[in-house]
Formats: sequence, structure tokens, C-alpha cells
Amino acid sequence: MEMHSELSMTFDQSNTTPLHTASEQGHTEVVNYLLEKNSCMANIARSNLKTALHSCARQGHLEVVKALSQKVPGIVSRADKKGQTALHMAVKGQNVEVVNALIEADNGLIDMVDKKDNTALHIAARKGRTENVRALLNHKGTINKEVINKYGETAIDTAEKFNRSEIAIILQQQGVPKAKSIKNTRPPLTPTTRELKQTVSDIKHGVHDQLEHAIRTQKRVKGIGKRINKMHLEGLNNAINSTTVVAVLIATVTFAAIFQLPGQYVDDPKNVPNGFSLGEGNIASNPEFIVFLIFDSLALFISLAVVVVQTSIVVVEKRAKKQVMAVINKLMWLACVFVSVAFLALSFIVVGNEKWLAVGVTVIGSVTLASTLGTMCYWIITHRIEANNLRSRRMSGSVSISPLSDSENEDFKKLYAI
Repeated sequence: MEMHSELSMTFDQSNTTPLHTASEQGHTEVVNYLLEKNSCMANIARSNLKTALHSCARQGHLEVVKALSQKVPGIVSRADKKGQTALHMAVKGQNVEVVNALIEADNGLIDMVDKKDNTALHIAARKGRTENVRALLNHKGTINKEVINKYGETAIDTAEKFNRSEIAIILQQQGVPKAKSIKNTRPPLTPTTRELKQTVSDIKHGVHDQLEHAIRTQKRVKGIGKRINKMHLEGLNNAINSTTVVAVLIATVTFAAIFQLPGQYVDDPKNVPNGFSLGEGNIASNPEFIVFLIFDSLALFISLAVVVVQTSIVVVEKRAKKQVMAVINKLMWLACVFVSVAFLALSFIVVGNEKWLAVGVTVIGSVTLASTLGTMCYWIITHRIEANNLRSRRMSGSVSISPLSDSENEDFKKLYAI
């Protein structure tokens, strides 16, 4: 977890997170650790909209219930797809301390109903949880004892329906009326009241659904951003490695070229021509050779400089790596141009009197190199203009806010020159 904190936000097909599992199993230390790392994780519900608090409340894990309700107070009133809160789940179990803890966290939970209009008292009566019924009736606040569910039953009606005689007696002693007596003493709910109640319930569940959808979308976008960033770094590293290989190759070629001159050298000590020295190239006095020597040397030392930089500097941050790569690329362009000039200069010596051959080679080489470098420059300028325009639009607020950074948005491009 210390090295890969994003593991805490993983989930399976039912949207179950590690916090759900730890809460359901009653692992209090793990729950506290996960909440310290990211308390917002508790707001993530399963596909059935049950939160981690629902899970631990149903299993009767008191310490986990306290940890979740204290660190994420708003979670206690969250409802699942059935409209049931954590208190509905707790009264199904047999740990009355969990029931009391949830009531203390929010005593309004007692009168909250699910989609079938069952309160926690209805659920406890149906399940036959005597101690939980007593806890609900004896808490410090008030409880609405006249709630009628969609089956037309109060809590005592439900107890009698499921043959919970002991609970029915307790409810009767506590003054819980039957539905028949309530219907005879108060007017029925108007359609407007029922519609309003249903609308409020729909809005509540709609907000929960939107929250879960937003969280899942944010996680997916972050995952996409990480994958794009990884692909971009791999491409950048490949370009750097390729540049190192090319620099070594150019250095090798330019170093060997000076010792492989056409016309050879003065190597006979007994037969040294006037104006020459032993070991001097026979073409050393030609102007073309001087041009060759200068540009060949420039290409050699530029390539060696690139090799030294590439083998000495370790760049970790992506933006800095792009800047270093941009400078090295320009140096390699320059080395390639110098090698080309050296080659063309030497070609005028090799062809002898057939100067038209050297001119033809010069034209071909110049057109090829100029078109290649021109295209590269066009791509660089286009990429920078697009990046500047995007940055300007973001600063002016004319585009929508994206979870990805500017650099990550640039990485969506499959190809660009630096």
C-alpha cells in the first residue's frame, strides 16, 4: 500500500472495494488504515448501492461501525437499492450495540423507511430480534410508532403476521397501534403527499447514483491518463536510446573516414614528393579536402558530445527529458548535415574530371536532406502552436475542465517531433 496506494481504489465486477471486504470481515485495523489513506473511499457503494457501513452493520462489527460513522458522518444515512439504511441492516443482526451506535450517530434513522415503507422497527419485528426492538423503542428520542408500510401494516401487524408473539406483546405494551385503528382515526394520505414522498426518494437515490458514476468515471480517466503517460515515456526512452546508437555510429564513421582517404598517403620515406611530409594524404592540398576535414571533425566531436551527455545524465521527470531530447535531436541534425557536407566535398575529388557526377550527387543529397529537415521543422512548429493554443484556451476558460493535465492531453497525439 505504501508503494502502490492506488490499490485501495480497486474494485471487482460488483464494485466491491477493499474497504467493503475489510468492513464485512470485521478487520478494524485495516479499515482504520484505509480510511486514513482516503476517507472518501467509504462513499463508494457496491452495484446494489450498499456501502461498507451496510456490510459491517449487518455482520454486527461494532468497532468498524464506530470507525466509519465517526470518520465519514454522512454515510450513516446512505440507502441501498432497496432504500434501506445501515440501521435497517443492523436490526437484522443480533448485536444490539451496533443498533445503539447507529442511533447515537443519527437518531433520525429510526423513522427512515425503505422503498416498501418499512422502518427499522418493521424489519426487527419481522426478523424476530427482540433486543433490537427494545433498543429502538427505548432510545432517548422519539419514534413514530404509527408508520404503515406498503402492505398496510404497522410494526405490531408485521410481528403478528410472522408469529413473533413476544415482540407483539412488547410493541403493544409500548403503545404501538395496529394499522386498522390508525386508518379509522386519521385521513388517508392524499395522492399529492405520496407523490411528494416518492419524488424525494427518487431524488435521493438519483444523487447517490450520480455520485457513484462520477467516482467511477474519475477512476477510469485517471487510469487512461496513466496508460497514456506510460506509452509516452516508453516512446521517449526509445527515441533517446536510438539517438545514442546513431551518435555512436556517426562518431565511428567520421573517425574512420579520415584514415580511409582516396589517393592514400605518402608512406615511402625514400620517395617523398616536394611539398609533402611522410604520412600526409596525397589530396591534403585540395580545397575540397580542407572542407571535408573541417566538417568531418565537427560531426565527430558533436556525436562524441552527445554520447557523453547520454551516458552521463539521468533524467527522470518527463518534461525535462523532453527538453534534453529536443536539444540532442538538434545536435544530431547538425551532425548529419556536417557528415553530408564532408561526403559531398570528398565526392568532388573522387570523380576526377567528371564534375557533373559530383554536382548531381550534391543536388540529390541537398534536396533529400532539406526536405527531411524541413518536414521535421514543420512538425515541431505545428506541435508547439497547437500546444500554445490549448494552453491559452485553458487559461481563458473557453474549454471544459478535464481531469488530464496539459502534458497528458498533448500525449494523445500518436506522432509529433521534438
